Amino acid sequence: MSEGGNEEMEVSPLGAEPELVRPVDGKLAAPQVPEGRRAAATFIFLTVTLDMLALGMIAPVLPRLITGFMAGNAVNAAQMLGIFGTVFAGIQFLFSPVLGSISDRFGRRPVVLLSNFGLGLDYLLMAWAPALAWLFVGRVISGLTASSVPTAMAYMTDVTPREKRASAFGMLGAAFGMGFVLGPAVGGILGSVSPRLPFWVAGGLSLVNGMYGVFVLPESLKKENRSPFSWKRANPVGSVALLGKSKVLMGMAAVLLLGYTAQQSLMNVYVIYCDYRYHWSDRTVGLSLAAVGIASGLYGALLVKRAVKVLGERGAMSVGLICGAIGWVMMGYSKTGLLLWAGIPILNLMSIVWPSAQSIMSAEVGPSQQGQMQGAVNSLRGMAGLVGPGLFTYIFSKSIGVGAVIHAPGMAFYVAAGILILSLVVAESVRPRKLVK
Repeated sequence: MSEGGNEEMEVSPLGAEPELVRPVDGKLAAPQVPEGRRAAATFIFLTVTLDMLALGMIAPVLPRLITGFMAGNAVNAAQMLGIFGTVFAGIQFLFSPVLGSISDRFGRRPVVLLSNFGLGLDYLLMAWAPALAWLFVGRVISGLTASSVPTAMAYMTDVTPREKRASAFGMLGAAFGMGFVLGPAVGGILGSVSPRLPFWVAGGLSLVNGMYGVFVLPESLKKENRSPFSWKRANPVGSVALLGKSKVLMGMAAVLLLGYTAQQSLMNVYVIYCDYRYHWSDRTVGLSLAAVGIASGLYGALLVKRAVKVLGERGAMSVGLICGAIGWVMMGYSKTGLLLWAGIPILNLMSIVWPSAQSIMSAEVGPSQQGQMQGAVNSLRGMAGLVGPGLFTYIFSKSIGVGAVIHAPGMAFYVAAGILILSLVVAESVRPRKLVK
């Protein structure tokens, strides 16, 4: 790469066989793995990990900051926290397709790097915020800059052979898991010093990662594979139109949307469920959530590749959905918490579903539409984030207490299991005659 990393550089596909080097004596030497390819893949992995780490770090302290700005009024603070969460999900829903389409036009490198620097500066803004309005503006900007994850996914698609994409997406899934585990733990430790410290640290990490990327991240999208930017495509409605391009795309999109919605039960009900049913301490709840993140990370890093090799992408996806449904039922039925702990590793076999589905979808569109497609996938996460919290907290509230419609504290998890079974039916209904292996 040239100085400053501005020139486009062809990146060898991840997992492809490196070229043999022929020495002077004419004998073939051992294969050499290009350093540029390794560094670029490492950077993308670090970017996703740090994005999730930063989001996790501020999770334990954001409510405290909001409460402080609202003079300690817990009720008003809880309502404002809900508004912050909804706005963040809405921004992700709206802008993920925009950034994905921009990366299809101008390349992945500038979008990923600008997101790193933007996210870093935004966290510094939130760390400094002297009033609630400034904190809200920062949350809006973080929703926008965090929408670069689809571009990272598209980058991996550009440089990964078709047959190895599920494994590559699995590694990015492991990055999500690592951030999920480490973020809240680090944020809690730093927040005990000052509720603003996690924001300063998160901002510094993002800026350092951006500086690292300036030197190691080449462009992955060749100029001949780029497409003109169009607002008709760069919006959630246009993204849905892309997902309607084929029956397979529509089916996989439905699988992902249903799966992401089911996951919202864990994000929004799990803590209050454990408190209501088991009276667990914060430490026990934290340890159990750490177990969820560790299982998700290990499966993404170690299991996806093997599962796809043995079962094929569709077989792995079906097994993951079935195990996820079983895991939800175990967690909902557990009366003492013991079955819940046993259900965690089974539930997290869902981790093999998302990379398998995204790999199948990536084969349905050309190189010039990968950013738009990945943006559409992230919009599905945003849609689930808009619907899931209200849905599952309502179900939980109606299944406990004196006024319960049916007294079943685990009902929200049973509904999540039913949603996964429905997504399994959808996945099987779009199975083509020739299976994708």
